[in-house]
Amino acid sequence: MLSITRVISRRIHGKGDVAVPKLSGFSIVSPKNVEVEYADGSKFSFSSEFLRVHSPAADGKVRSIGGEKVISGRRYVGIMSAEPVGNYGARLVFDDLHRTGIYPWDYFYELGSNKLGLMRSYIKILQKHHLSREPPPRRK
Repeated sequence: MLSITRVISRRIHGKGDVAVPKLSGFSIVSPKNVEVEYADGSKFSFSSEFLRVHSPAADGKVRSIGGEKVISGRRYVGIMSAEPVGNYGARLVFDDLHRTGIYPWDYFYELGSNKLGLMRSYIKILQKHHLSREPPPRRK
């Protein structure tokens, strides 16, 4: 189990600096699900699709449409592994070979605290640009 040794402050919900609790647990439950727990009892479960589309890395598979970051077709993406990055966070390796995103522990907390709104925004952006969560059909 990975751990963090300090409390990190981060802007969450626009309420100013909020102390992010100490990480108490991190696990890949299945190739499609990650769970992150914090010392204050907060527990967040993330789908691999959600984490992939909210990757903190700039990546060649991202479309920029009208200045919006748009990643489509990742509904069935899986997580192959998680590599610790010091006490800072984890690098997730996805089965679409995306591996450049380092997810700090405070970023997981921010994602978990805003998960519903972020997922709604993602779906609205896809709809706006006539894109889908489904992967494109395979070429024969």
